[in-house]
Amino acid sequence: MRVLTTILLKILGFFVLLQIALRIIKRFYVFSPPAFMGPFLDSDFRRKLQSPDKVIKRSGITEGMRILEVGCGSGAFTTFAAKASGIKGEIYALDIQPKMLLQLKKKLSRPENRDIKNIKLIEGDVHKLPFDDNSFDVVYTVTVLQELLDKNRALKEMKRVLKPSGILAVTEFLPDPDYPFKSTTIKLGEEAGFILDKVEGNLWNYTVRFKAQKSR
Repeated sequence: MRVLTTILLKILGFFVLLQIALRIIKRFYVFSPPAFMGPFLDSDFRRKLQSPDKVIKRSGITEGMRILEVGCGSGAFTTFAAKASGIKGEIYALDIQPKMLLQLKKKLSRPENRDIKNIKLIEGDVHKLPFDDNSFDVVYTVTVLQELLDKNRALKEMKRVLKPSGILAVTEFLPDPDYPFKSTTIKLGEEAGFILDKVEGNLWNYTVRFKAQKSR
């Protein structure tokens, strides 16, 4: 029993030290997860810690919606959003890293995903989205907002492409070295002109949902 306790304490200590080191680095350098982390970000282990079904439900995604995923990476949540929106829905999976999009493309070619036809891969920058105004019912992002160089500008771009009363859903997860408290995420959204709609989840894994509230 003592050996097991010692091992667990060492693992916990390593995790804490790693978090501290990463947070110190992140204070001086803003960067997205490198492409080689794609397999881990889209792994069964990650899905056990952060259920995609819960994230999609909390994000307000339902059948027939036109959806933008900002920072899709290797697609940990993309196929789940595609299934939730159904054959009448559309998912635009946007990422600035072509290697991440390539991983998602390969994932979509697997036998279990070949029936998914409503995902479009977009290489682009969230600070200057390549979409018309009022294009989407939902914009959602998972552990991405804090990695952006200009959060306010990015949020205003998300608001621009949302339809009037469209939904912005921001999900954060504590193991992420950029993890912010709920109050920080709420403040960022409200400063960009969004109206707080709902907060779901717990301290470690939460989703803040906003409404665009634009004049029609």
